[in-house]
This record gives sequence, structure tokens and C-alpha cells, in this order.
Amino acid sequence: MVVKNRQGIPDVPFAAPAGTPAGVEVMSLTELRRRAPQDVLARPQRPDFHHLLTLRAGELRHTVDFTGYTLRPGSWLWVRPGQVQQWGAPASAEGTLILFRQDALDAATATAARLDDPHAPVLSTPVAEDTEALDLAAEHLRREFHALGRLPLEVHMAALRHLLAVLVLRLAHLTVPADGPAPVPDETYLRFRDAVERHFTRTRRVEDYADMLGYSSRTLARAALAGAGVSAKEFVDRRVVLEAKRLLAHSDRTAAQISEQLGFAHGSQFGKYFTQRVGESPIDFREAVRGRAGQPAPRARR
Repeated sequence: MVVKNRQGIPDVPFAAPAGTPAGVEVMSLTELRRRAPQDVLARPQRPDFHHLLTLRAGELRHTVDFTGYTLRPGSWLWVRPGQVQQWGAPASAEGTLILFRQDALDAATATAARLDDPHAPVLSTPVAEDTEALDLAAEHLRREFHALGRLPLEVHMAALRHLLAVLVLRLAHLTVPADGPAPVPDETYLRFRDAVERHFTRTRRVEDYADMLGYSSRTLARAALAGAGVSAKEFVDRRVVLEAKRLLAHSDRTAAQISEQLGFAHGSQFGKYFTQRVGESPIDFREAVRGRAGQPAPRARR
């Protein structure tokens, strides 16, 4: 992992360690603290690679897409490429951080592990039978990562990828908890959700999504309410606002540039839209989220 400053904004591309061009890196939180000072970690970052984090001791607060999560031993945090994260103070926690690029896994594994699912949970707390299997998979991956030179490089790379595949597949398909599985989303809602993910920068009109999908606006309204608990319009607006927040927090684009990127006719329209839904202007939000670096994560989820 490399952290670079560009106009005070951390840019975090993946940099494979020397001799291991497999797109995978495993480190302890102690090593993370050695590489990146807390003031850098606490700033908004939008990495282009996956983060898997689990603790063996202590507690850690971590903000992902402006929602705070509390990580404890036995739970797993998964931050996907494109999400904005801010680290809480990791000084009192010990654990393992696994970084990997999307292309570290083959296409079939990536699909089975739902690597591209933007709606996948950030924080998971496995049941007991899964916890042991995940710990074993993570420890095996850690040992192989640090065994560079014991095997031919090509074999070492293949082993890392296979071990990573075991870990992410187990995380993506955890045992159903005792209180039963979560309700399966309706197909209409899933199609609407996916269409919004693809087209939210082009249109914010529910009628346009209804035309794309061959449904009535009323059908989409019912599907969104059942699947997400909000109206179809609110669902679209939340996705637009999330992307606006990500860009304001991490990028150095101006509000006018973000407005254009998100498909608004002019900057004042974007400013009014954002302020109505967030309660502060885009610039005020940017200053606040960057100024909160190093503070405890808000609305912590357990």
C-alpha cells in the first residue's frame, strides 16, 4: 500500500511489495501504523483496491462512506474499491489487514465472491463455525505471503491467489445466523437497484428508470419501498448524494466540476439539490468531513 499526498488529499493506489506482483498484500496493524501516520490515515481516502480487516485484540472505529462502524475481535470489515474510508485511531487494536486488487482473482471467483456488489455489507460478524474457518484461511494466507522465496515465484503467486479466493468466498457466503436468513430482495427491486448504479449520473427521474426496465413508476415505487424502505425517488437521490459526498471528501474537483460529472445542468442546481438533502452546502460538507479527520467515527454500527 502506498499513500501519496496530492493537495493534502490522500491518493491510495495499490503497490505490490517487491517480488510479489500478485496484487495481494498482508500486514499487521502494527505495520500499518509504521507505514502511515494517524493524521494521514484519518483523512478521507478512496482506494482502488479491496481492504479486508479483522482484529484479534482491542477495538477499532472505521468510517466507510460516511457511516461509522465498530470493529471487534471476530468481526470482519470489507471496504471495496471506490468507497471512501477514514480510519479511527488504530493504536489500541491489533489485527490483520489484507489488501488486494480486483484482478488478483479470476473472473469466476470474483463473481462467486460478489466483488462488484456495491450493496454488500461492510461489517460482518460470523457465527462460531464460520469464525474458525475464516481465521484459519486468513492465517494461511498471511503465512504464505511472508514465505516469499520458499517456492518458485509463479507457484507462490498462485498459492496466494488460491488462498485469497478461499477467504473471500467464505466471507461472501457466511452461514445463515440462527434467527434466519434476511429476506430475498424482489427481482424488480434488484433490477431497479442495478439500473440506478449504472445510470445515476445520467438521470434522476424515476420515470426514466421505469421506461428502461419496462415497469410503471408505481411498480418501482412499491419495489423500492419493499426492498429499501424508501421511495424510488429517495433511492435514486441517495445514490447521487453518496457519490457527491465521495467526490467532495476525496477528490480535488470543484463543486462545479462535480456538478457536471453528476449530470446537473449547472452548479447552482447541484448546490441546491445537495443542500436540501444533506443540510449543508457542498463546500461546507467538504470542509467538515476533512476537518473531522482523527475524530471518532459518527453513528457507529456494531
